[in-house]
Parts: sequence; structure tokens; C-alpha cells
Amino acid sequence: MHNEEVGRRKRGPERKSRRGWIITGATVVVAAGLYAGAAAYLGSQIPANTTVHGINVGTLSSDEARTQLERELSPEAAKDIAISVGGKDEVLKPADAGLSLDLDQTLEGLTGFDLNPVDLYQKLTGQLHIEPSLSVDETKLRAALEGLAPKVATKTTEGTLAFDGAKPVLTKPVTGVALDIDGAVDTVTDSWFDSAEPLDLPATLTEPKTSSTTLEKALDETAKPLVSGPIKLTDGKSSASLSPKQLASAATFKIADDAVTMSLDSKKLAEAASAGADGFKSTAKDAKIVLSGGKPKIIPSQNGESIDEKGLDALVLAASKDKDRTATVKLATTTPELTTAEAKKLGVKESIVHFSSPYPASDTVRTKNLFAGSKRLNGVIVMPGETFSLEKALGPITVANGYYDSGVVVNGFSSSAVGGGLSQISTQMYNAGFLAGYDDITHKPHSRWFERYPAGREATLWEGQIDMAWKNNTPYAVMIEAWVGGGEVHTRLWSTEYWKVGSKSSGKYNLTDPRTTYNPADGCVAERGGKKGFSIDVTRTRTAKDKSLPAETKSWTYQPWNKVICGKKP
Repeated sequence: MHNEEVGRRKRGPERKSRRGWIITGATVVVAAGLYAGAAAYLGSQIPANTTVHGINVGTLSSDEARTQLERELSPEAAKDIAISVGGKDEVLKPADAGLSLDLDQTLEGLTGFDLNPVDLYQKLTGQLHIEPSLSVDETKLRAALEGLAPKVATKTTEGTLAFDGAKPVLTKPVTGVALDIDGAVDTVTDSWFDSAEPLDLPATLTEPKTSSTTLEKALDETAKPLVSGPIKLTDGKSSASLSPKQLASAATFKIADDAVTMSLDSKKLAEAASAGADGFKSTAKDAKIVLSGGKPKIIPSQNGESIDEKGLDALVLAASKDKDRTATVKLATTTPELTTAEAKKLGVKESIVHFSSPYPASDTVRTKNLFAGSKRLNGVIVMPGETFSLEKALGPITVANGYYDSGVVVNGFSSSAVGGGLSQISTQMYNAGFLAGYDDITHKPHSRWFERYPAGREATLWEGQIDMAWKNNTPYAVMIEAWVGGGEVHTRLWSTEYWKVGSKSSGKYNLTDPRTTYNPADGCVAERGGKKGFSIDVTRTRTAKDKSLPAETKSWTYQPWNKVICGKKP
């Protein structure tokens, strides 16, 4: 009995200890489960107090955080990016430049299972502030920047210095600016998102060859002194004052390699001085070609004196910096512009053309215009390569200039105007140029044919509307001799024969009958009419010793001479 009791006492405590361990183990398992559950729960959400670019995404799941960031950050990331290059502003569109947010990368690692109690505690109580991850497609970004480069570029421009009238004007040089593409790619990549100010992008600068400092020095030390007042030129007997405007008109500036040089045109200075003082004018006399005894004659040239142009520029420049602004000059022997030898080389020595046409002597007023026009042409010289314009030679065609009101043809009807009859002078000069081989610049035949003129080879004239002009295409000058006599108008050209000219006219074709027309205008002139209209072709050939020109054919159609009845058509 005693031994059994002792044995039971020993087993009792042993069973109690086992129950305690079972309870404790279960508690641990439950606690561990709860801890793991809490860790799993916390791992499924972003830690509390986490911000992305200031936006609180704490305690949100990744999907919830992504949705919120899409809503609040994506519009910000899509805004145009203001950029500045060398003072020029432009915008870069993120979509075109391959710039965007990478929200997956941004949220990476913010959630996940973690049993570390320190980490779990920080998830509950920590502070995490991050910026979004950015995605940059460098190929697109580079292409976008290359597209913007011309818009923000500034061309290197050299400065200028010139006179506007008598005022010196400096235009400052401009430094060239070119976008540094490689540097710009790096700058945009690093700073494009949420840039509050325009993003300054790097650029390559190209300085002008001549600086503003150099130009301003030339302005102050050379240009301004030149025109600060008049400059007096004197030789002790004569004197002339050159105005600032005259001085400025003779000045030019050479700007190169960071240096500015002002030059003065001695010839222009001399001309200005001659205009201001008779004593400085050239007394040289040009050779003259005149008609004497029915043929050309050369009156020899003569040397003379005028203000010496040599070194005049330096004298004036020095005077511009002196207090008294006076330059002492001298006279020098001068030769005429046209010497006797040069006049002889012009070859005005023989008659190369003589053309005449009859005129209606009964129309005395018209005849007066023929005399007036011929007088203005007589002795005119047309130099090699020069174009002769009849309108310029005769004009202005006014009563004050010696012309009279006489008959003309207007819109197919006879009328009157000042200078009526000068179309015959036009026909004379057209034929003279035609037969000499000169180039026809402009002419227009009459609307109806007058028998006193070669058909298809005649010209009219109407000041301000119709001119007759030809160009002297030879190496020789030509002198015009024009007169009225023997019932005809005459034109002779004096020169040296250069072209052999051939002329051939077709027969009249496309004949049209006259008709009866009515003219209700005031001053109407009734006409009997009766002459047919027609077309005609005129061909000219020209051959010189060393060349020939292509044959040229000109065609013209004349209206018939209609019967004109004054008044309205019944």
C-alpha cells in the first residue's frame, strides 16, 4: 500500500506538466499565426505615411496607389516642358520626346511579406518620401530636341557701321547660339519632371569676328568726329565747306577680324568741293563731236585744273579730328572725261543710214511738230551699248516745250492731241535703227497703214504709253542727224558701218474690207474710208565681219480704213 501511494504521487505532477506545455505551445502557435497574419496584412499595403512626389499613398495597396498616382501625377507628367536656349523659349511635349512616368518601378518594393518586427514597426509608424521613377526613350528625346534646335538657334551675325544721312548707325553683332544636343539630352533626362522654371538647356556659342567693343570704339573715335560739323577745304584762294551729309556720303566702313576701317572716297569729296566753289571745278573741256559743213567734226579736248583728289581722303580724315576742322588742299592738272583720242575711237565718221518719208505739207500745224521733234534729235549721240529712247529724247511733249495740238489716231478714229505728227519721227527713228542693225527694244506700228511709210516697218508714239527704242549693239557711237526739207522728213545716222542688213517683206495677206462705223464723241472727224486692212511680215537679217545674227520676222495686222459717220448709230 505504501509503495503504491508513493508511485501515484510521482505520476500526478508529471501529467500536470504535460498539460502546461500543450497549452503554452498552442498559445505560441496562435500568436505566431496572428503575427504572421499581421505581417501578411501589412505586407499587402504600402507603409503608412509614404508619399510619392507629395502624394500620400500610405496604407494603400499597390493597385490603389497606382490608380491614385495615375490620376494625380500623370496629368502633371503630360504637361509641356518649358525650355530656354540662349534667351529663346520653346516647349517640349513629353509624349513626342518619349518622356513618361514608370509607376511600376515607382511602387516596386513598397509592399511584400516581411516577419522582421523592426520592419513591421516601421511600416506602421515610419515616414517614407520618394519621387516617381521616370522613363526616358532617348531616341525619341534626341529626335525631338533635333527638331527644336533650328527654332532656338541664333545665327552669328556680324555688326555693321554705316551712315544714315549724316547720322552714324551701329548695328550690334549677334552671338550665334546652337543647341548642344548631347548636353540637352542629359539635362532633360535629369530634370524634365515638374520643372517650375523654363529648363535652361546647354548651347554652343559662336562669337562674331568683330566685337561690339571694337565697333563702339570706331563709332566714337572715327564715325562721330567725321560728321560732328562741316569741314572747310581751302587752297588760299578758294574755299568750300563740306557738310556732314556730304562727308557721310563719301564714307564707307570695312569690318573684319575685330577691326574697323573707315575710308573716304576722294572723288566724291572733290565733287562736293567743286559744287561748293567755282575755283575747285575742273576747267578741262571734253572733246565734242558736232555736225559741221554737213558732216561730223571733233572739237579737241583741253586739259585743265581742279582740286587735287590725290590724298584728299587723308586730309579730310585728319581735319575731322582737328579742332578747327580745316584742310589745306591744292589744285592739280586734270584731263577731260572724253579726250580727243577717245572721241576719234568712237568712230563717228561716215553715214551708215539715210531714211526719209514724205509728209503732208498742207497740214502746217503737224509740220511744226516735225520741225520741233527733228530739232531735239539733231546731234544726239548714242554710245556703244546704250539704248536710245525716243520718248526721253523728245519729252516732255507739251505746249510749253514747243509742241502743238495736231491730228492723231485714237482707237481707230481720227482725233487730235499735243504732238500730233510725232509718230512720223518715231517711224523715222525706227527705220534708222532697223537699217543700221540695232536691236529693237520696243515699238508699235499704227493701227492702220499710212502709205507714206513702209508697211510693217513703222512706229507710233504716245507719251507715257508707247515708246520707240533701240539699242546700239556695235562698238561704235552713233550721231543722229534729223531735219525736215524737200517735202520729206529725213534721218541720217553717222557712225562706222558694222552690220550688213537685209530686209524682205511678204505680200499683203488676210485682207479685210472696210465697214461703216459711228463715232458719237465730241470732236469727231468724219472719214470716207475705203482702204482695206491686211497683215504683213517683215524679215531682217544682220551680218558682221565675224558673226551673223538669226533672222528675225515681225508680223503686224492693220485695220481697214472704215467709213466714219459722226453721231450715234441709227
